[in-house]
Amino acid sequence: MHLTPGDIPELLRKAKTVAIVGISDKPDRPSYGVANYLIENSHFELFFVNPLLDEVLGQKVYKSLKEIDVHIDIVDVFRKPADCLAVLDESIEIGADAIWLQLGISVPEVATQGSEAGLSVVMDRCIKIDYAAL
Repeated sequence: MHLTPGDIPELLRKAKTVAIVGISDKPDRPSYGVANYLIENSHFELFFVNPLLDEVLGQKVYKSLKEIDVHIDIVDVFRKPADCLAVLDESIEIGADAIWLQLGISVPEVATQGSEAGLSVVMDRCIKIDYAAL
């Protein structure tokens, strides 16, 4: 289901685990800043995914979502639009509850296919901004 802005606080309050796909080890990148904020300020257990990295912010980085051995509530995607369908497919495969495309990213096929697969879908929003507003 494509969530409305009013649905987002409940999603964030209920979620326990968040996987950040496309995490960067560069402090000037949005994914790094969001991850650092969530580590310091959220109740989430965070998991990082990037096939090119081993560690970010002192935490292990997984090569794919499938390597994570706990249930993921929200898959937060920091990838270009062309890569988002592949991330959606993997999110469906692991049984994630929601997929979240960051600010500036909106992929109609992700909304359609994600909703059809039973995932909650958030697009063109920043999880850091929405979490800070709780």
